[in-house]
Amino acid sequence: MFKYNCLNPIAGVGLANFDDQYEKTDVLEDADVVLVRSAAMHGMELPEKLLAVARAGAGVNNIPLELCAEHGIVVFNTPGANANGVKELVLAGMLLASRDVVGGIEWVESQSDNADISKQTEKQKKKFAGCEISGKKLGIIGLGAIGQLVANAAIHLGMQVYGYDPYISVDAAWNLSRSIKHIQAVEDIYRECDYITIHVPLLESTKGMISKEAIQMMKDGVVLLNFARDILVDEDALIEALKAGKVKKYVTDFPNPKVAGQEGTIVTPHLGASTEESEDNCAIMAVKELRDYVENGNIKNSVNFPNCDMGMCQAEGRVSICHRNIPNMLSQFTKVVGDAGVNISDMVNKGKENYAYTMMDLESPATEDMVKALEAVDGVLKVRIVK
Repeated sequence: MFKYNCLNPIAGVGLANFDDQYEKTDVLEDADVVLVRSAAMHGMELPEKLLAVARAGAGVNNIPLELCAEHGIVVFNTPGANANGVKELVLAGMLLASRDVVGGIEWVESQSDNADISKQTEKQKKKFAGCEISGKKLGIIGLGAIGQLVANAAIHLGMQVYGYDPYISVDAAWNLSRSIKHIQAVEDIYRECDYITIHVPLLESTKGMISKEAIQMMKDGVVLLNFARDILVDEDALIEALKAGKVKKYVTDFPNPKVAGQEGTIVTPHLGASTEESEDNCAIMAVKELRDYVENGNIKNSVNFPNCDMGMCQAEGRVSICHRNIPNMLSQFTKVVGDAGVNISDMVNKGKENYAYTMMDLESPATEDMVKALEAVDGVLKVRIVK
C-alpha cells in the first residue's frame, strides 16, 4: 500500500487514477508521494520515505529541486497538460490589446441611465475601435507546448508568425505549421514584430531577458504579452516604455504592485492554466507519472532526474538507484549485484546535469543486503526495490 498527500486541492478526476493500492493521507510525513500545485515547499522538512513529488502544472519554482535530488526524490511536472488553456488566454490578450473592448464595455456601463445612449455610442465608439490582428507580425519566443499552439492558431487568424527557439525539440518542430518563419536571432523578433509573446522557462539565463535594451530594439507601439513568468521582464524598464509610448500595451497574467492598475497594462489574475479542463489534465498526468515511477521505476517529465523507461518489469526483480552523475558508478553497481550472486538481465543508465538514474532488471529478487551494499556506494542518494 502506498500513501499520497495533496498539498493543494487536486482535481478528483486525476486522483481517481489511483487504484486500491494507494491511500490518501493528510500527514506529509506518512506520504510516499506528494501532489502539489502552488504550495511553497521551500523550507518544508522532506520525509525520509518520500519517493516523488508531482507538480500539477509546468512551473516548479515552488519546489526545492536540488534538495529533492539530494534526497533521491524525483520531481515531476506536467508540460503541455495546460497548454490549450494558456493558448486561448494569449489569443484573448492579443485581441484585448488590439481593440479596447474592456474600455468600451466600461463606457457602456457608465451610460446605463442615458436615454440617448444609442446616439452617443456612434460618437464615442471611435475611442475604442483599435486595429485588427490579421496581417500583423507576431513574434513567439519559445516554441514548446504552449508556444507552438499559439503559433499555429495565429497562422489561422491571418497573422505572420515568427518563431524563435534555439532548443526546439523535434516533436515541436513537426507540430508547427510550415507557414511559421523560424528565426535564428531573438533580436530579429524584437525588431520586426508588432506583437511579441514569451513562452520560455524561468532560468538564470532568461531572467529579465525582456530588458531595457531589448525593448529599445522593438518597434514603436509594440504589444508585449507575458504568460510565462513575471520576472522574465524588467518591469521598471517596461513601465518607462509604456509611459513613453514605445510599448502600446503590456498583457500579463502575473499581478504585482508594479503593473496592477498601471496605464497601458492588461493584467489578468493568473488565469492561464486555471480552466477546469487544464486542472483536470494536469491532475491526470501527474497521477500517471507518479504511478509509473512507483510501480515500474520509470521516469517521464522529471525536472531534476533524467527520463528513463524500461516498461513493465518482466524479470524476477527490479532495482532503481538515484545517484550523482559521477564516473565509475555502473561498475560499482554491477560488482555489488555480482557479489550477491545475482545476474543482471537488463540495465539502463541516464544522466541529467549533476544527477543520474539507473535501473537494473535482475534474474533473482533483490535482497535487503544488496540494497544496503548499493546504498553504501559513494554518490548513491536512494535505492529502491521496485519489484
